[in-house]
Amino acid sequence: MNLEQLIANETEYIQKMRRYFHMHPEVSMKEFETCKRIEAELDAMDVPHKRVGETGVYAWIDGKLPDTGKCIALRSDIDALAMEDLKTVEYRSQNEGACHACGHDGHMATVLAATKVLKGLEDSFGGQVRIFFQQGEEYGQGARLFVADGLLDGCDRIYGAHVTPKLPTGQVAITKGPQCASCDYFKITIKGRGAHVSTPHLGIDAAYIAAQIMVQLQTIVARSTNPLDTVVVGVGVIRAGSQYNVLAENAELEGTTRSFTPKVRKRTNDKVIAIAKQTAEIYGATAEVTFLEYSNPVSNDADAVAEVQQVAREFIAEENIIKDYEKILGADDFADYLVGTKGMYAFVGIKNPDKENTNVAQHHGLFNMDEDGLLLSCRLYVAYALETLK
Repeated sequence: MNLEQLIANETEYIQKMRRYFHMHPEVSMKEFETCKRIEAELDAMDVPHKRVGETGVYAWIDGKLPDTGKCIALRSDIDALAMEDLKTVEYRSQNEGACHACGHDGHMATVLAATKVLKGLEDSFGGQVRIFFQQGEEYGQGARLFVADGLLDGCDRIYGAHVTPKLPTGQVAITKGPQCASCDYFKITIKGRGAHVSTPHLGIDAAYIAAQIMVQLQTIVARSTNPLDTVVVGVGVIRAGSQYNVLAENAELEGTTRSFTPKVRKRTNDKVIAIAKQTAEIYGATAEVTFLEYSNPVSNDADAVAEVQQVAREFIAEENIIKDYEKILGADDFADYLVGTKGMYAFVGIKNPDKENTNVAQHHGLFNMDEDGLLLSCRLYVAYALETLK
C-alpha cells in the first residue's frame, strides 16, 4: 500500500468537490443541498450513511480484518457564512448572501476523499471509522447533535482539521492544550421609561443606560481578570430608541464572551450579568440578560497530539510540524466532541504567495485557499485513522 500515491490519485477529486461546494454554499442549519451532495458521493463509494438532524450526515466504514475493537471518528464541518463572495474566480458562490469564507468547502472535499481512500483500504484494517459531516459549526449548534445521537460512544479517538492562511502550504499545527476559545452569546434587554428629550427627569433613558453598561463591561477584562488569563468581552449590536426627540424606553445590547477555561468562562459571564443588572438598577431601570453557550474551549488531548505528531513525521519534515501554534480566540464546536473522547484539532496551512488571495483572512469575501494544502490534510486523516485502528 503506497498511501502517498493513493492520496495523490485524489487530487482532481478534491479540487472538483471543493469548488463545487464553494459554488453552492449554504448557511448554518440550512445545508439542505449540501448534505444531499455528500450523500450522493457516499452512495457512489458504497459507504453507508444516515442523517443527523435535518442536514448532518453520519457515515461509517467497518474494516474487513478481524475486529480490533478500535474506533476513530473523523469530522468535517459543512456550513458557509452569511456574506457575499467578493472573488471573481469561475467557482465563486452562486448563492447570493452565502460564501464559504472559512474553508469548510475544503474540509468537506478533504474528508470525502479520505473516506474514499479508507473505503478502498477496508480489507487492510479492522475496527470502525466513523465520519461526521457536521452542520451548524458557525453557530455552535451541530456537534451537540452528533453527541446526543451517541455517535461518539465507544470511540477511542476523534480527529479534525481546519485550514488556515496563517501557515504556508506544507505546514501543519499539531499542538497540545488550548487551541480555540469558548464562545458564548449574550443579549441584554434594558427597560426604562419614555419621555420627551427636553424633560429627561421625567423618564429613564434606556439608551444612556445601555451606553453605561457597554463601557462598564470593558472593566471585566481591564480590572476583573488576571492579566495572565485571556478573555474577550465584546458588544457587536446596540439598539435603542424610536425617534430623535423621544427618550428611549427600551434598549438592547448583543455581544460575546471568549475564554479558555471553565472557571474563567463562568466568572466572566457572571460579571456580565451583574454589571448589566446593577448598572440598570442605579438609574431606576431593569436589565434582563440571556446567555447562549455556543462552544466550549477546544483543548487538544496530549496523548492524541503525540500520536498525530508521530504519524505526521512519516511524511512531513519536522520543521513543518508546528508544536506551539498560538491559541486563537475564535471558537469551534469541535470542542463538544472532546468533552468525553480523546482527540485533537489540527490546523493545516493553505497560504501560497503564488496563488491569489490565499493570504486573506478567513471570514472575508476574498478568502481563498491553495488546494494543494488539502492533500496533506487528507493524508493526515487517513494515516491517523489507520494507525488508531491497529
